[in-house]
Amino acid sequence: MTRFSLAMALSGLAVVSSMCRGEDKPAAAEPIAVSPGDWPWWRGPHRNGVADAHQNPPLQWNDSENLLWQAPVPGRGHGSPTIVGNQVFLGAADHDRELQLVLCFDRRSGERLWETPIHQGKFETKGNNKSSLASSTVACDGRRLYINFLHDGAIYTTALSLSGEQLWQTKVTDYVLHQGFGSSPAVYQSLVLVSADNKGAGLLAALERATGKLVWKRERPQLPNYTSPIVLTVAGRDQLLFTGCDLVTSLDPLTGETIWEIPGATTECVTSTVTDGEHIFTSGGYPKNHLAAVRADGSGKIAWENGSRVYVPSMLVRDGYLYAVLDAGMATCWKCDTGVELWKNRLGGTFSASPVMVGDKIFAVNEAGKTFVFKAAPEAFELVGENQLGDEVYASPAICGGRIYQRVARITDGRRQEMLCCVGRSE
Repeated sequence: MTRFSLAMALSGLAVVSSMCRGEDKPAAAEPIAVSPGDWPWWRGPHRNGVADAHQNPPLQWNDSENLLWQAPVPGRGHGSPTIVGNQVFLGAADHDRELQLVLCFDRRSGERLWETPIHQGKFETKGNNKSSLASSTVACDGRRLYINFLHDGAIYTTALSLSGEQLWQTKVTDYVLHQGFGSSPAVYQSLVLVSADNKGAGLLAALERATGKLVWKRERPQLPNYTSPIVLTVAGRDQLLFTGCDLVTSLDPLTGETIWEIPGATTECVTSTVTDGEHIFTSGGYPKNHLAAVRADGSGKIAWENGSRVYVPSMLVRDGYLYAVLDAGMATCWKCDTGVELWKNRLGGTFSASPVMVGDKIFAVNEAGKTFVFKAAPEAFELVGENQLGDEVYASPAICGGRIYQRVARITDGRRQEMLCCVGRSE
């Protein structure tokens, strides 16, 4: 059911700040209050696509087996589900009503609890046919929700309460559309970190979680890029890691100051960086295919690189081994320190969603809705499950509490209907 009217939802205070870095300190914010059983932002609780190893999601499911509930989602979106407490949050772009909105569902039943419109009208019609106007994944700090949308030639970050009330909205930058926009916000201490690389006024920025006030910003090259900011602990410290625009960049997430930056990667990247604690692994797909292990100690050294096309699906690291699903449907394992390829196996189909790892199992879903479950083991490729749900999938799954939350599209008689599905073992 809809709890808030459009007028109420669009009446939140818009905060647009030109404050330069260092003029003020960020306001104190409440601690981030999410639990280990949540999936609170893009790529999960550890920001690396790795779920709690102790849970036990099913390895087999379909429309009649282990599908606990499904709920219709209006319009089209490629953002992943966010799960905190008993709520599931999802961004959507309803083309019939020309609304970009945030939806909330009950985690146990799939009942829609509320929807809040964020922007109305002025929908973009250009861009890659695999993009959407709701490709950002909601971030939640346990008290507020944060989401990015491209609207009317600009990127906006909006904060909502857990009951769907708009709290603030900040215009981040003007945006020149190339293929689309899909960067998700990252919550870190008192800040929400956002990125908007593009051919115009691209930048990285930090906003106060409580107010949306600009704390720092970093101007970027005027080039298209689609990466989300990721904060990982590597080489003994927290680093905001960012790839693309022909750079590999590490910043202090609290200040925006450069820790190190090197020429590298490629111009257009989509994947989010992962680490083994000593290297970060970068990949991109235009104008060249590129995968590299970069030492994160500030030396600027590249340990190894190759020409694999891991353009859209982000990678995974476990016990010194790097796992990836190439866009063209090949699962691959490399040794983290040397780049030696240990195995490669064709899954089938093409991939946009990022795989998720639970213990020693990797869950990877292709664009046709088929999920392959295989072992994260360096000895050999081992398939342990193959499951079909829906007809089209671009969003990455979220796995928490022993359940898999997946955004799929069903196509019936030429009509496309998105669904939020919950897969789990029947109790």
